[in-house]
Amino acid sequence: MELLLTIPAILFAVVIHEYAHGWVASKRGDATARLAGRLTLNPLKHIDPVGTIIVPLALQLLHLTPVGWAKPVPVSYANLYNPRRDMVLVAAAGPAVNILAALFFSALLKLMLSFGMLPNSNVSGYFFVFCVFFIYINLLLAVFNLMPIPPMDGSRIVLGILPQSLVPVYRRIEPFGFLILIVLLNLGVLNFVGKIASFLFMQLGIPVPS
Repeated sequence: MELLLTIPAILFAVVIHEYAHGWVASKRGDATARLAGRLTLNPLKHIDPVGTIIVPLALQLLHLTPVGWAKPVPVSYANLYNPRRDMVLVAAAGPAVNILAALFFSALLKLMLSFGMLPNSNVSGYFFVFCVFFIYINLLLAVFNLMPIPPMDGSRIVLGILPQSLVPVYRRIEPFGFLILIVLLNLGVLNFVGKIASFLFMQLGIPVPS
């Protein structure tokens, strides 16, 4: 049952993450996501069969930290009012909304627990487990995406705040971003990211899912 609840939790988390990118971009002058039909919470518009379903499912079955991704929302940075500054806002929007979602559901869960509403039945028990996974996965996505390695959101934030003279130097790693990410993941970085997310989760006072 936990496995069945993990999938919608991941799906919801990655959808709001991508929607946030597109929404902020549209507010800062770029309508690319809206014109592509991606400025929506409809999960079918954002699902990447491999990243949204297969990888998280495989990681969960292997008892590893579940993480996934959706199809990136298209953003044309040249259309933004202030490309350098707004790029940071667009990139930060995804992790930010994941953190806000984690805080909101944490507060909701604590409120319901304080009134003895959870878990006192099968339905409320399932909702409790879903919330636990959803909060954790949102924190995990936020931490993971803030890694300063292309094409992660963190790399866009770094590009926007680096002194202009250092931008060309940093851009030299972009062609090797995926390779660097794969190497780091194989070296256990994903487990480290999971530990950070777990630490943040424990600060909320909710047991970390096993």
